[in-house]
Amino acid sequence: MRYYEDLVVGEVSHSSRSYDVTREEVIEFAGKYDPQPFHLDDEAAAKTFFGRLSASGWHTAAMTMRMMVETWKDGEPTASLGSPGVDELKWIKPVYPGDTLRVVMTLITKRRMNSRPEMGLMKSKQEVFNQNDELVMSMVSNGLIKVRNPDVFEDETA
Repeated sequence: MRYYEDLVVGEVSHSSRSYDVTREEVIEFAGKYDPQPFHLDDEAAAKTFFGRLSASGWHTAAMTMRMMVETWKDGEPTASLGSPGVDELKWIKPVYPGDTLRVVMTLITKRRMNSRPEMGLMKSKQEVFNQNDELVMSMVSNGLIKVRNPDVFEDETA
């Protein structure tokens, strides 16, 4: 189990799995959560900036979360306690059916929480690339992680 103390600022990890974007899933997700014409209809999408049917940015974020969780499951389990949110989310290039995505995660900072000595707060950057190594999305998110020994308080802010 990886705890707060095991995290190394600057550490980079790559998703253990990729994600194949399918036309069916793009349309299904959009139909439920982002029903804009360029996510649902080829003809409508052809008349937009996208040029063809594209995945919702929210769908791209959800696919990214899936790859991150699968990577954690494939490796050493982490003592994750959830997330208080995202600081930054940028959709850089459209994601299309037929694309294959992967994510690179970099730990930016970590710090112990004064109010909750049993947990630490970590900030990481996620960069999502397609099969052509083009950056399609970036995100800076926060995570809560359990401290191995809450009685020992050594702030390792980086």
